[in-house]
Amino acid sequence: MAIAIRYYSKFGHSAKMAETVSEVTGVKPETTDVPISEPVDVLYLGSGVFLGKISSDMTRFIRSLTPDKVKQVVCFGSCAIIKSPVPQMRSLLEAQGITVSEKEFTCKGSMGPLHAGHPDQQDMDNLRKFIQSTL
Repeated sequence: MAIAIRYYSKFGHSAKMAETVSEVTGVKPETTDVPISEPVDVLYLGSGVFLGKISSDMTRFIRSLTPDKVKQVVCFGSCAIIKSPVPQMRSLLEAQGITVSEKEFTCKGSMGPLHAGHPDQQDMDNLRKFIQSTL
């Protein structure tokens, strides 16, 4: 099974999460600056939320994807105020004709003193278990 990991991380939370996904899958995580050049069966895609939205970099990356390059996406992310970045990601991915797994992972991300220290070790342990359940 061909797997790729892409993420956009403004404050380091999604990068930390992508490294955890990498530990489980054995696949090197890349930022959204790196296009998907070879077809993949599963793309693990991670993002945070900034002022209530996923970044324009993530939006641009998602719009570059095609169903012939990506069979399925599993979304992960963190946020401090809204519930999850995944609905925004899912909407854009589905508009591209890409299948998005019903399984998704979101944890708290710190924003100043709000949820300070998150994502923490327990969040990463939960992410590990989640990724194992998707393989």
